[in-house]
Amino acid sequence: MLFNTISFYAVFIVFLAIYAILQRTSRTLMKLYVVLFSLYFFSRMNPEVSMLLPLTALLSWAMTRRMNECKGNLRKRWLWFIVVVELLPLLYFKYTNFGIDLFNTLLRENFPLQDLILPVGISFYTFQAISHTVEVYHRRLRLKMDFLEYLFYISFFPLLLSGPITRPATMLQQMREDEEVNPRLLYTGLWLVMMGVLKKCVVADYLAQFNNWAFDSPELYGGFELMMAVVGFGMQIYCDFSGYSDMSIGIAAMMGFRLRENFNFPYQSLNPTEFWRRWHISLSTWFRDYLYIPLGGNKMGQVRTYLNNFITMVVAGLWHGSTLMFVLWGAMHGLGLVVHKWCHRLFLHRLPSHRLWVKVPSWLLCQVFIMFTWVFFRCADFSSARDYLHRMFTQFDTECILAFIAQRPLWIAILVLSMLVHCLRERWFYRLQERFITLHWTLKSILFLLVLQLAIEFSTNEVQPFLYYKF
Repeated sequence: MLFNTISFYAVFIVFLAIYAILQRTSRTLMKLYVVLFSLYFFSRMNPEVSMLLPLTALLSWAMTRRMNECKGNLRKRWLWFIVVVELLPLLYFKYTNFGIDLFNTLLRENFPLQDLILPVGISFYTFQAISHTVEVYHRRLRLKMDFLEYLFYISFFPLLLSGPITRPATMLQQMREDEEVNPRLLYTGLWLVMMGVLKKCVVADYLAQFNNWAFDSPELYGGFELMMAVVGFGMQIYCDFSGYSDMSIGIAAMMGFRLRENFNFPYQSLNPTEFWRRWHISLSTWFRDYLYIPLGGNKMGQVRTYLNNFITMVVAGLWHGSTLMFVLWGAMHGLGLVVHKWCHRLFLHRLPSHRLWVKVPSWLLCQVFIMFTWVFFRCADFSSARDYLHRMFTQFDTECILAFIAQRPLWIAILVLSMLVHCLRERWFYRLQERFITLHWTLKSILFLLVLQLAIEFSTNEVQPFLYYKF
C-alpha cells in the first residue's frame, strides 16, 4: 500500500473512522489499534521479513530498559552494545553485498553476492530506535515508554517507509494527550496530502520519464538535453521525497499528531550549509545530534570541525545507498561544506549577504554545485557519471534548444512551473494553506477532486515507487 494510490486512501478512510471512535473511548485501545494496523502495513510491504520489526522493537526496548537501570561505565557499555544490536539488521540487509563487492575488488576475490531483499523503511525505524536509546542514556527522555508505546513509536505507519525521522519525546507527548482530532489539524493534513500528491504524482513522476531515458542512454542525447535532465532530476527527487514527507506529515496530522516539516524550500539556499539545513531536515538534524556533535562538533578547533563535517557527510552518503557512488556523493557535499565554512571564515563574512549582487551569484554557484552532485547520485557508477558529464559539456549544441522545447513543451512547462513555485516565500505558502483551511468543506472537496483528477491524468500505467524507499 503506497501513499500515492487510491487503494491506500480507501483503506485509510475506514481506518480513520474507527480510530476516531477509539480515540474518544480508550487511549490504550487506540494505541493497540494503530500498532496492529502499522504492523499489517509493514507486513504488506515486507512479507518475507514481517516479524523483523516487532522482534527488533522488543529487543531494543528491553535492552534500553536494562541500560537505564545501570550507572557509570556499565551504562555506557550498554549504550554501545544496544546501538550495535539495533544497527545489525540494517548493516546485514543493506551493506552485506557492498562489503562483499568491496572485498572482492580490493583483494581480487570472487565471493558471490547474497540474494537479500532490503526491508522497506529499515533505515528510518532503525534511526528512530537509536534516537530512543541515546535519549534515554542521556536522560533527556523523562517519561518512560511502555512496550505498547514504544512499538507505536517505532512502527507508526505514516513514518514507517521513508520518515521523517521523529524523536521519541515528540511522539510520546502527543500519544498521551487526551485530545481528539480537531478540524483545523484535519484540514491541515488534507492540504499537505494534496500538496504531496501534486508533487509526487504530477511533477516527480512526469519529469522522471525523460530523466530516466537521458540517464539510462545518454549517448542518444545532446548536451543541452542532458543538462535539462540533470535539472529535471534535481526537481524530481525533491518533489518525490518532499511529496512523500508532505503525505506522511499530513496523514499523521489527520490522526492528531503534529510533526515538524522535513523540507523548507532547499533550492532557495545560497550555500551548501544552508542547503542541508533545508533539505531532509529530520535526517540532517539526526546526523548533527548523534554523529557530528559526538565527534566533537565545532568545539575542537577549526581543522577538527572541517573533518567532522566531512565525516558526517560521507556517512550520510553511505546511508543513502550501499555503493561507492553514494560515498562519493556524500564526500563531495562534505567537501562543499568544508570549502564554504573556510571561505566564510576567510572573507565571506565581510560581504553584505543581504545585497542582491551577493545573493544572486551565491545562489547560482550553490545550485550548480548541487545539480553537479546529483549526477553522481543518479548514475550507477563513476564511469557512467564521467561519460554523462563529458557528453553534456562536449556535445552542447544551442540549435537543439528550440527543437527540445518544441518536442517536450509539457515537460518544460512542468519543470519551469515547479521551479517558480519553489521560489515562493515561505509565508506565501502558509497563507495559501491558511486560506484552504478556512474554505467551506464543499470547496475543499472540489479542490481535492481536482488534484486527484490531475494525478490520474498524469499517471503512468504503473504506480511509481518513491525514490527514497531503497534508502
